Amino acid sequence: MTNFAVISKLPSREIAPGVIMRSVHLEKAMVTFVDLEEGAVVPEHAHPHEQITVLISGTLRFRLDDEERVMAPGEAVTIPSGTKHAAVAEGGPCVVYDCWSPVRDDYVLD
Repeated sequence: MTNFAVISKLPSREIAPGVIMRSVHLEKAMVTFVDLEEGAVVPEHAHPHEQITVLISGTLRFRLDDEERVMAPGEAVTIPSGTKHAAVAEGGPCVVYDCWSPVRDDYVLD
């Protein structure tokens, strides 16, 4: 991968039904660009990575441990390592950008 990228031209992977992910990374930092179809579900899970999720467009119902919120564009949630979380795209498609530390090797697509 070069230092410049066009998000729509990056390799993609469906990580859950209706959830398409693309990624860029350096040695210690990663960003994933996620498109969710209306009604797409990211099932509850946890991982050792720290994650920051930023909603770019759409409406996302997000659950972090026992707290649930409906997120609007421009809102973010910080997800500590090992914390259970899940999401559902509501009322239409969503675009989400996620930042990771450390890099998720399973999300490296280049």
